[in-house]
Amino acid sequence: MSPTVVLVGPPGAGKSTVAAELAARLGQVFRDTDDDIVASEGVPVQEIFIDHGEAHFRALEEKAVAAALAEHDGVLSLGGGAVLSEASRSLLREHRVVFLDVGLAAAVSRVGMNGNRPLLLGNVRSQMKGLMDCRRPLYDEVARFTVVTDSLDANQVVDQVVRLIEEDR
Repeated sequence: MSPTVVLVGPPGAGKSTVAAELAARLGQVFRDTDDDIVASEGVPVQEIFIDHGEAHFRALEEKAVAAALAEHDGVLSLGGGAVLSEASRSLLREHRVVFLDVGLAAAVSRVGMNGNRPLLLGNVRSQMKGLMDCRRPLYDEVARFTVVTDSLDANQVVDQVVRLIEEDR
C-alpha cells in the first residue's frame, strides 16, 4: 500500500486544503499526519509543543509519517516540519511527493497571526523566513514535483497536481 500522492510544504502553502480537495476529486481518502498526532495524543499540536517541546512532537511526527506512508493509499498531507527527520525523508524518497511551494509574502498573508502554529509565534514574517530558508532544501530533496501556489487558488493547485499524477503513471 502506498499513498497516491504526498503533499509537503511550509505553513501557508495550502497542503491541508489542497489535499482535501484533491482527495475529493480523485475519489480517495485524505489523511493528514498532524491530525493523526492530535487523534493519538488527544490534544492539539500547539499543546504538545508547549507541554513537551518540539523534540517530543518531532518524534511523534516521525512515527506518524512512517505509519501513514505504510498504511494509507489515498492523498496524504504532512506537517510542514516532517521533512526535518532524516528517517522521514528517506521513506519519502520512495513515494510520489509534491512540494507545494509558496513565497514568503503569500505564506505570511495566509498564515497571519494564527496561534495554532507554535513555531511562528512572535514576528511571523521573520519566523516564517527562517523556517522556509531552513526547510526549502529538504522539501526539494524529497519532492518529485513542485507546484508554486502563490497566485493560485486551491482548485488551480489541484488541477496541476492531478496533471502531474497522470503524467507520472
